[in-house]
Amino acid sequence: MGMRRKGREVATQTLYSIEFLDNDIRLLPEESALKILEGVAADKEILPENQIFEFASDIVRNVLIHIDPIDEKIKVHSTNWSFDRIAKLDLSVLRVAVFELLYTETAPPIIMNEAIEIAKKYCSESSGKFINGVLNAIAKEK
Repeated sequence: MGMRRKGREVATQTLYSIEFLDNDIRLLPEESALKILEGVAADKEILPENQIFEFASDIVRNVLIHIDPIDEKIKVHSTNWSFDRIAKLDLSVLRVAVFELLYTETAPPIIMNEAIEIAKKYCSESSGKFINGVLNAIAKEK
């Protein structure tokens, strides 16, 4: 598995941990989010000086900074599905991917493929299709 995929997985798991612990992602200080990231990374034996940690940290920080526009894109494009009903793990995968779609130069097909692969590994069976549909709509709009 590539460094960037692993970083996306760690970032997704960190965002999920924040949601799972019932923290309001909009109010959580960056330092607290990074502490959670350190815990997730430590469980995978990833040290803070590792490139995987640095990439995951960059994603987590930027998702926190851009959470409102990211969530708005997800809300607009999750047709027939209430934002509040999106599974927390699916939402974490989407937040990472939507951040990358909106704010990085990474090609949309790569972002979408990575998100779908992460969803296949960690989410429910139907998550991949749902995530693909939302991301495809956002990529077309972009």
